[in-house]
Amino acid sequence: QVQLEESGGGLVQPGGSLRLSCAAAGSIFSIYAMGWFRQAPGKQRELVARMIRGGSTNYGDSVKGRFTISGDFVKKAVYLQMNSLKPEDTAVYYCNVDQRTRTYWGQGTQVTVSS
Repeated sequence: QVQLEESGGGLVQPGGSLRLSCAAAGSIFSIYAMGWFRQAPGKQRELVARMIRGGSTNYGDSVKGRFTISGDFVKKAVYLQMNSLKPEDTAVYYCNVDQRTRTYWGQGTQVTVSS
């Protein structure tokens, strides 16, 4: 059974930083991509950042220049460094691991940006 264990969410003031971590436990092989999505109340889940085996990365337009994704496909871990946080970044952040034939999701970690 595969589980994605997320950590690092919390409450931060505008302009602050947080670092999210996600580690995959269990039998999971041939990972194609790892990343982060988020969902704010009343909104659809959206891409935050994604890294694809081979080196390419994708970012949502609203986080470009502020967030940085990193990770290790061998260790099955992915991280999201979030800087210059804004109130509109408030959401539940979900870790995602994509095997192409199957996709896994974490349970989500709350990020709240508020003064």
